[in-house]
Amino acid sequence: MSEVSAHRALVVIPTYNEAGNIEAVINRIFGLKVPSIEILIVDDNSPDGTGDLVARWVEKEPRLHVLRRPGKMGLGTAYVAGFRYAVQNGFEYIFEMDADLSHNPDDLPRLLEKTDDNDLVIGSRYLSGVNVINWPLSRLLLSLFANWYTRTITRMPINDCTSGFKCIHRRVLESVALDNIVSNGYAFQIELHYKIWRHGFRICEVPIVFTERREGKSKMSRKVQFEAATMVWRLKLPDLFKHMK
Repeated sequence: MSEVSAHRALVVIPTYNEAGNIEAVINRIFGLKVPSIEILIVDDNSPDGTGDLVARWVEKEPRLHVLRRPGKMGLGTAYVAGFRYAVQNGFEYIFEMDADLSHNPDDLPRLLEKTDDNDLVIGSRYLSGVNVINWPLSRLLLSLFANWYTRTITRMPINDCTSGFKCIHRRVLESVALDNIVSNGYAFQIELHYKIWRHGFRICEVPIVFTERREGKSKMSRKVQFEAATMVWRLKLPDLFKHMK
């Protein structure tokens, strides 16, 4: 087992109406038998009782933690809240992961192992072809276009710029100004990757297989898509103006 496995790692999982998935996700992660990995659920007052379910579990499981927020405040702020919790509580490695089993918990140790030589390890759907299961063609094409569009404008050397499955070393979160992150939907992933890359941190991608959610409803919307499309320019234009001065 790698030396990094001895350091505390926290899997940050935002939830909103994920009662049908969250128990399976937690069981799968703890079933890995990696004592250093703990879980933080950031719940936005889910009407389906996700937060209550997790809170009851926390009472008997010391490696499970929960942050309960007063309402639906968005994916980006949920991750930022989770990052702050991780840094304040001494975690060395911080994962991002969805609550719906679209990300395979079995991949967590693979991502963690790569932090031996990297500051950000991204679980990539597009590193070795297209590894996506059960997406309609329209959704797949949208994702492929979004990544091409992002790479073309920002010049980030990342195949899966919009991936929400990753492992980050705490030094990254201590260096990137979390208060300055403005995006709050899936554009959050683009903004975070861009800022980490611009800081010069070491980044690598690990191939994963992404499976569309089994329970519940996707949070993707036209508003979310628009935010991601405009965020790319909000990131790039300040750099362009700097070069023009």
